[in-house]
Amino acid sequence: MPPWRWPGWRWSPPEVADQPSNFKVIADNRRARFDYFLENPVEAGIMLTGTEVKSLRQGRANIAESYVSIENGNELALVNADIPIYTQGNRFNHEPRRVRKLLLHRREIDRMMVSVQREGLTIIATKIYFNDKGTVKLEIALAKGKKLHDKRETEANRDWQRDKARLLRDRG
Repeated sequence: MPPWRWPGWRWSPPEVADQPSNFKVIADNRRARFDYFLENPVEAGIMLTGTEVKSLRQGRANIAESYVSIENGNELALVNADIPIYTQGNRFNHEPRRVRKLLLHRREIDRMMVSVQREGLTIIATKIYFNDKGTVKLEIALAKGKKLHDKRETEANRDWQRDKARLLRDRG
């Protein structure tokens, strides 16, 4: 007799959260969350050379000062991201701060370009990571700069959340 005919049997979807993921963050731009209001994060592919991927597998990258610029009117490029040279590389090693082309669908590029041109937003890199398939992905987001009072408000909220968690932990 099949299981759906058993008395009291109910079908439940497989638990996706229980499966381990190979999602590995290489670099995170934590300063961006403090300096900018981030909107519409998008996952983008990035064109890399072999030694750049090997250097990223060692966990070495810095995207703190990086940003995304519009190249040739219809392409996005990552500027000023630092991927150090591969230690076991030879004379064909890559340049650490070269401009790297980003891979996105045309409609995503157009949507971002409109936001940049009309609303005066900038595009910054927030995270670089290996996805489940082992390919390097870059999370980019539209950003609007925060004023000084916004930064103070963010810091005050963070302090309050920390104090609240501490009070709840100590009380119980």
